[in-house]
Amino acid sequence: MGDEAAARWSPERVLELAPDAASAKAGRGQAAPAKWSDAGASARAVWGACQGSGKRPYQTTVETAGPAFRCTCPSRKFPCKHALGLLLLWADGQVPRAEEPGWVHPWLDERAARAERAEKKTDAPKDLEAAAKRAQERLARVTSGAAELRGWLADRVSAGFAAFERGGADELYTVASRMVDAQAPGLANGLRRAAALVGRDWPDRLLAELSLVYVLADAASRLESLPAGLADTVRTRLGFSVSNAQVLESGERVPDQWLVTGAIDEEQESLRSRRTWLRGKRSGRHALVLSFAPPGRPLDSSLPPGYVVAGELVFHPGAVPLRAVFDHREEPVAPESGPVGGTFAAALAEHAAALAADPWLDRWPVLVSDLRPARHGEGWALSDVDGAALPLVSSVDPWPLLALAAERPVTVAAEWTTAGLRPLSCWHRDGMVRL
Repeated sequence: MGDEAAARWSPERVLELAPDAASAKAGRGQAAPAKWSDAGASARAVWGACQGSGKRPYQTTVETAGPAFRCTCPSRKFPCKHALGLLLLWADGQVPRAEEPGWVHPWLDERAARAERAEKKTDAPKDLEAAAKRAQERLARVTSGAAELRGWLADRVSAGFAAFERGGADELYTVASRMVDAQAPGLANGLRRAAALVGRDWPDRLLAELSLVYVLADAASRLESLPAGLADTVRTRLGFSVSNAQVLESGERVPDQWLVTGAIDEEQESLRSRRTWLRGKRSGRHALVLSFAPPGRPLDSSLPPGYVVAGELVFHPGAVPLRAVFDHREEPVAPESGPVGGTFAAALAEHAAALAADPWLDRWPVLVSDLRPARHGEGWALSDVDGAALPLVSSVDPWPLLALAAERPVTVAAEWTTAGLRPLSCWHRDGMVRL
């Protein structure tokens, strides 16, 4: 066990872990010392026994570095209400430092051993010649599929979109399946997005989407002649992945104090994802950290919005490097004051420059101060000090933001997309609120 107990979190950071609002409420109900026995904390974990409806208390353990959770209760939620309640007690300073008991440290030791085995496996030497051959074979399939797609798109667009209203979407999905067979998931995804537009105020949007697919397919055949950064972007957009090990070995390194400006979760059938946006306090750089988890499992919550993390980010290669991974970092700390953002004009100019370098860029982070709500047709927009306004995405509930900005202007971190502005976080007189 380490010499010091793990640094306590804030209650807000604990509740960020809750899988839903009901779990957060139930967790608060478990945060009562009378419900717990044998509670303690070490450098690695927090643990305790909570009396439930059964004869034996539920044994709950939280590894803080992960975080990872273990509880003997029958709940299928991660973390369960007992883990949340225990962490809330710990955050409130009501869990003492203690030696890890016999039912805690074996699980922690096994997790550490698995992590060490995984690291050794990752670091094991690979058959570089075989890997290079497989990569070359895949590139040949992608190039062939892209050439087929270019020809099909040219013929289909030349014939006009009139026939697309009947069966056009099915046709696009069929071609997308061929791109999957060609190991070009990026092209397949673009065709699926185009298929979803058919019949929905669609001809101009469909043409724009198919144009981007065509440009990507064309660039696939000219990778060797493209500038290095653009070639990296094209590879990524086509679906060629870059491992974290490769990024850490050769990526651009930027040490800074990183403000976590916002995070957004998305859920698909077999995967949950979290986009976490950061902004360097000295460098002014934007960064995107991605995390993934299967349904029912917690996403990485070690980067809470509104906090500052000191560390070195390493950026994935590309014409507009955004995605990054931490090489090393310190514990998040709450800043003394809220951030100072720019104006919409500056944010849009920055976005235009990025879009010129990467035409497939589908979202851009913005941080703007002195914003007020404004009507925009039947919806809402945010207006800055210069009178410039950007509309909110129609699917966003505007009322929490409108309530926060009712008394005085606020600072907002958001994603800017073709559909509008998607607010993520808001700083106002009383602090920061995740939207």
